[in-house]
Amino acid sequence: MSEHFGTLPDGTPVHRWTLERGGVRVRILSYGGIVQSVEVPGRGGDTANVVLGFEELTGYLENPGPYLGALIGRYANRIAGGRFELDGLTYALPVNNGPNALHGGEHGFDRRVWEGTPVANGVRLSRVSPHGEEGFPGRLAVTVTYTLDADGALRIGYEAVTDAPTVVNLTNHSYFNLAGAGSGPAGGHELRIAAARYTPVDEDLIPTGVAEVAGTRFDFRKARETGSGYDHNFVLDKGVTAAAEEVAELYDPGSGRVLTVATTEPGLQLYTADHLSGPLSPGAGIALETQHFPDSPNRPEFPGTVLRPGEVFRSETVYGFSVRG
Repeated sequence: MSEHFGTLPDGTPVHRWTLERGGVRVRILSYGGIVQSVEVPGRGGDTANVVLGFEELTGYLENPGPYLGALIGRYANRIAGGRFELDGLTYALPVNNGPNALHGGEHGFDRRVWEGTPVANGVRLSRVSPHGEEGFPGRLAVTVTYTLDADGALRIGYEAVTDAPTVVNLTNHSYFNLAGAGSGPAGGHELRIAAARYTPVDEDLIPTGVAEVAGTRFDFRKARETGSGYDHNFVLDKGVTAAAEEVAELYDPGSGRVLTVATTEPGLQLYTADHLSGPLSPGAGIALETQHFPDSPNRPEFPGTVLRPGEVFRSETVYGFSVRG
């Protein structure tokens, strides 16, 4: 079911789809492919929205920086210096995060209006990113499908094709607070990540290599409180897989709500939202962004992100919800 949600300053209408199944209700916007809300029951049967978002379109337009719930592309996370080389050609991207390009540039997929088409138990969003958009080569045709499984799990499937060699890294940037959005800091949530390694970063949050989590504050192989101070990529033990496999679990002891994350991707960015500001409080949510690694176009030792004509980029992430007694 879709409805009119608002209008951009240039007159473009924005629509909202409501998906409901398995006791879960999800709202998706055509602007930015944003997951506006995810309402799930808690231990006592009470329902709460567990992702950060705004009630009106103006909230997203006035506060774009946190990327609340947004579809991120063409390249999620950072590319060092806003530059990469592909097939002997150097491409320059907008630098919008210190010296780096972040989340697709100044006007990435999160600030575009997508065409929505209803599908069984969900909605499919699509758009064409023209050659040269935000500096990226190739005409990239993208579809992102949001569906709810019978048990209420939110399944996000990504596909893309290109007419010229390019790089692609897509994700969703929802911030989760299983106690309920606006309920306070989420640092007391307990997190488990199936990753024995992570990518340490320099002062500009660009990976310097790969390191073991053992004996460090990055060891989430056994569930523990998240705390704060994280904006790091974890190297998932499973690597790239054809089907989504469970890689993380987030648990709120107060409400009993449990979030599981399954993905085909090789990496998971943990961001504890320490830099939220304005109408949003620091630490108010936890982002678990399934992805390829930051700066992969400049790091041949990382899993590749190059997409060529004739190939199809495919990725899937599943957010499951349950209650622990």
